[in-house]
Amino acid sequence: MSDNYIQNLFAERIGGAGYGKGTAIYKFEKIKRAKRAALQANPGAELIDMGVGEPDEMAFRESVAALCTAAKKPDNRGYADNGAMPYRQAAARWLKNVCGVDAIDPETMVCHSIGSKAALSILPACFINPGDVALMTTPGYPVFGTHAKYYGGTVHNLPLLEANNFLPDLDTVPADVLSRAKSLVINYPNNPTGASATPAFFAKVVAFAKKHNLIVIHDAAYAALVFDGQPTSFLATPGAMDIGVELHSMSKGFNMTGWRLGFVAGNPLIVKAYADVKDNTDSGQFLAIQDACAYSLDHPEITRKIAAKYSRRMDGLVKVLNKFGAKKPTGSFFLYVRCPKAATSKDGTRVTFDCAEAFSQWMITDRLISTVPWDDAGAYVRFSVTFIAKGTNEEKRVLREIAARLETAKLEF
Repeated sequence: MSDNYIQNLFAERIGGAGYGKGTAIYKFEKIKRAKRAALQANPGAELIDMGVGEPDEMAFRESVAALCTAAKKPDNRGYADNGAMPYRQAAARWLKNVCGVDAIDPETMVCHSIGSKAALSILPACFINPGDVALMTTPGYPVFGTHAKYYGGTVHNLPLLEANNFLPDLDTVPADVLSRAKSLVINYPNNPTGASATPAFFAKVVAFAKKHNLIVIHDAAYAALVFDGQPTSFLATPGAMDIGVELHSMSKGFNMTGWRLGFVAGNPLIVKAYADVKDNTDSGQFLAIQDACAYSLDHPEITRKIAAKYSRRMDGLVKVLNKFGAKKPTGSFFLYVRCPKAATSKDGTRVTFDCAEAFSQWMITDRLISTVPWDDAGAYVRFSVTFIAKGTNEEKRVLREIAARLETAKLEF
């Protein structure tokens, strides 16, 4: 049977009749291919993967025990729809007790999500019409923008530059773009830069949104992973509740990547719209997972222990990457460093790099170290401290090995 008619049925938003015929290779697929080739060329060698964007350990035993208990409850067998009240209440408590956010009504201002990614894919349906603009930061997580384009909207990218501490310059948005803009998506602590926002920046975001009639979506997936002090919430900013919501995730701060749970909190009208669209998108996450995550939110010492581990690893990695001008971020598990312009390969050949991707590929092939390249706002690579290492001695060994492999590279900046 011919599949020609199927080829002509694909929606334009995913490529139309040309869907599947492109030859471009996504950068993460290039990384996978390069890693496979490097291991084939170096049988038995250790490839150090510093590009993993998820925790290296499973959820804490207490959380798993709570899940096992909740999974045995007959009342948890059915559809969750828009979420169980115990999880919403725990989310409100966590925001108050950990982040200092008062006046969160779990009934009207919190709704669970099947992870932040799902929430970012649903929210554009609430606001984006053809011709509307979504303001987003670059480099960054593209999901909201991808779905905004699906609905006929466009994306205006705000570059995250080192000179501005990787905060977007809101004053650079052209007036004609602002007249069509409906939303601003920000993400702090930030992926991939590791930067954190200041209270002054959040205050500016609120004023900017009110002046230009925007909603603000703060993707706070890494909020719990701070190295000093308490996590900061955008919702604690005066006026933030009037114009925005915040997305939280159990994945990063609680080692629950595969559990697929988070929550959307903030402005009740935005939360209601999200919940209405969500109700026509999924039937909710397993109630036992919600119960176990409610337990975990009430035990913030879990995230403090995880953050302490990443802080320790980050201290060691910053020392190893001092030639890159590495500076310890205040949160997340990402270290974002500028790329060298040239290096010396193992065979003594001097190699130049015209972009971050070229350097990243060389690192995999020549040094058996995997990173994630970003060329969106300058040439940088992202190292993650979620590399596999059991215990502090193994952490130190991995870091020593990275240092040894880079020692002879003669990096030129």
